[in-house]
Amino acid sequence: MRRWRIALGTAGVLLAMFGVFRLVTEIPVSDLVVLTGWLVGAVVIHDGVLSPLVVGIGVLVSRVPHRARRYLQAALVAAAAVTIIAIPMIYRRNSQPREKAILLRNYAGNLALLLGIIAVVTLTLYAVRVARRTQTT
Repeated sequence: MRRWRIALGTAGVLLAMFGVFRLVTEIPVSDLVVLTGWLVGAVVIHDGVLSPLVVGIGVLVSRVPHRARRYLQAALVAAAAVTIIAIPMIYRRNSQPREKAILLRNYAGNLALLLGIIAVVTLTLYAVRVARRTQTT
């Protein structure tokens, strides 16, 4: 087991070094500066806004019964992750030429759809758990 961990860790470090090498050698410095700013902003948003918000909401849902709480908290984490990824896309929609069609999609509608799917899946999993629990008692 230890050998696999060392092998996987070594492979991960080598792949990361290869990625950094490609970034430094193939991307213009001005784009690297923008990328660095974006990555720093992403960390600040995640650690300074998203994580405290999710933890705060998680504390608020502590009044929910224990068996439902874990499903609700998992749904909140999934919804937060999807939302934080979608917000820049929603904000930048139609800001690029038509050749860069990725920013022409309806990200707000897709976010609403994904949040609905997360809610339905969470409720379904919880309902299955409750049904199994009532069958065994």
